[in-house]
Amino acid sequence: KVVTIAKSKKFRDNHGKVLLEGHRLIKDALEAGAVPQTLFFSTVGHLKELPEAEIKRASLVKVKFEDIKIWSDLVTPQGLLGIFSKPDHAKMSYPAAQLTNSLPLLLICDNIRDPGNLGTILRSAAGAGCEKVLITKGCVDPWEPKVLRAGMGAHFRLPIVANLDWESVPSNLPAGTQVCVADNKDPGAPAKATSVPGGAGSAPGNTTAPVKSRPEAAPEHEDEEETADIPELATLRYCEDWARTPVAVVIGGETHGLSADALHLAASTGGRRLVIPVVPGVDSLNAAVAAAIVLFEGRRQLLRRHKQEDVRQKVPVAG
Repeated sequence: KVVTIAKSKKFRDNHGKVLLEGHRLIKDALEAGAVPQTLFFSTVGHLKELPEAEIKRASLVKVKFEDIKIWSDLVTPQGLLGIFSKPDHAKMSYPAAQLTNSLPLLLICDNIRDPGNLGTILRSAAGAGCEKVLITKGCVDPWEPKVLRAGMGAHFRLPIVANLDWESVPSNLPAGTQVCVADNKDPGAPAKATSVPGGAGSAPGNTTAPVKSRPEAAPEHEDEEETADIPELATLRYCEDWARTPVAVVIGGETHGLSADALHLAASTGGRRLVIPVVPGVDSLNAAVAAAIVLFEGRRQLLRRHKQEDVRQKVPVAG
C-alpha cells in the first residue's frame, strides 16, 4: 500500500517521501546523501551492491519478486525499491566530477508537463554541466516515477529546485544572471500565428522581431490585451554569441509554451530569444531535444569564453 501511494504527488507533498526503483538510482541517491526510510528487496544479493553504511539507516523488508513486479513501473523490474525522504538540494553531496565541471549555466523549466521530456531535460542539464535547475509551478513533479526513470540519476547530480513561483525565481539566480528564452516562433510569421515556445527552431527570418504571446482559446480582445503586455526581445540563432557569465535558459513545454512571466524575466535582464532554425514546413523540435541543443551550445560558448580569458591572463603586459 505504501509503495502504491508513494507514486502519487499528493502523498509525496504531504509526507515528504519519494519512491526510487533500481540499483543505479538508489545507489546514486545514497551516495548523494539522500535519506532512505524503507528498502524493499527480493534477494539479499540486491543489497550487496549498495553502500553498507547507508542502507543500515533504513528498514529492510524482504518481499516476493512477484510483489515487486506488481508495484514496479519498469518493464523488467530489478527486485529493489526504496522509499526515501524527499531530497533537499541544499543538503545533498553532489559528485565531485559534476561540481568540477559545472558552469555558470542554469536551466529554468516553464510549463513542462510531459514526464519523459522533463526527465530527459534534467539528464541533458547534468550532462551540459548546469549549475542548477529551477522548475516552476505548472511543470510536472520532478519526483514523479517516470521523470526519475528518464532522468537516469540526474536528480542526484545537480541541484533541482522545484515548485517555484515566478516571483521567487530571481532570488534563486546568481546576481547579474541574464535570462534567455528558447523559442520556436518564426520571427517572420504574422503576429497571430500560433507559437509553441519550447526551445525548438523555426525557419530563418527577421532576427529582431518581437515575441508575441501564444494565442489561447479566448475572445479576440483578450488576445490583443495579452499581446500588448508581452515585452519585445531581440532574437538570436542559438549558435550566435549569447552565453555570457552567468546565464540561464528557459525551456517551455510543447503544449503551453513559454509563459508571459518567463518573457518578462528575460526582458528585465536584457535576455534574448534563442531560435534553432529548422527546415521550412517542420513545425518544431521536441522540447527535450531543443533543450539539449541550446544547453550544450551554451556550454561550448562558456568554455570558449573561459579559454579566451585564460589566454589573455597569461599574455605578458608590454613595457
